Amino acid sequence: MSHSAKLLLTIGGANAALVVILGAFGAHALKARLAPEMMATYQTAIQYHLFHGVGLLIIGLLALWLPASVYLRWAGWLMLAGIVLFSGSLYLLSLGGARWLGAITPLGGTAFIAAWALFCLGVLKS
Repeated sequence: MSHSAKLLLTIGGANAALVVILGAFGAHALKARLAPEMMATYQTAIQYHLFHGVGLLIIGLLALWLPASVYLRWAGWLMLAGIVLFSGSLYLLSLGGARWLGAITPLGGTAFIAAWALFCLGVLKS
């Protein structure tokens, strides 16, 4: 197994575990404490975190068959950056973080878009 594939699969699995922990935390510890709009923001963070944690696993699995693909490596790193920037900013914002955190969220969305585009390039160039 290539180092890149192993790393992407590990990071994807760790993010999948983390999203379960954060989802349970939100459902049990935050539901009664957050205003409905902030709970909705938290849920959006959970959804995107889950989708893109699975995306990392998909990229890692594809990297098993295409270990030399620089597009897949970049897709994986951009997917992780998107999770940190998009979901991370929404987690912090919903938990009472400064409003300026909302300006970071679109950077994470842009990283997600770029990651999926590079994923497609990696498949097309294989």
